[in-house]
Amino acid sequence: MDPASGETDLTILLANLEPVLSARRYVFHLGGEDLWGPQPPVPWATICEEEGTTYILDTDQADSIGLAYRDQWARITLHIHSSLHAVGLTAAVSGVLATNGISANMVAGYFHDHLFIPFAHAARALGLLKQLGECTNTGREDSNHG
Repeated sequence: MDPASGETDLTILLANLEPVLSARRYVFHLGGEDLWGPQPPVPWATICEEEGTTYILDTDQADSIGLAYRDQWARITLHIHSSLHAVGLTAAVSGVLATNGISANMVAGYFHDHLFIPFAHAARALGLLKQLGECTNTGREDSNHG
């Protein structure tokens, strides 16, 4: 694997997900940067769409500028360096969460994939993702010894 490009093999990706839960809580905010005042926060992510710009901020930042929000999200980062060309990782991860009734908003960076999960489901989602990796590792070990 070229270290600059990331992993593409789905079996290796799933076996080495290494999901990590951020200690911070996040909110999604649509536009309104004009309300931020002279000390604007630095969003975790900014996503520009035709309909408007979405900012992902941690709740401390949102509170500091007086943003109202209803939902809080947990961020789980998959620490495997996945390639932008990898096929099936998003489907596998979101599939296991969907099967368990947990919504997931996926954001991909160059090195890692990040999932935003309703905060109330964070611990359960993290457990399911760790279990997904363990099951993949067990399956690989069984196939190597069979």
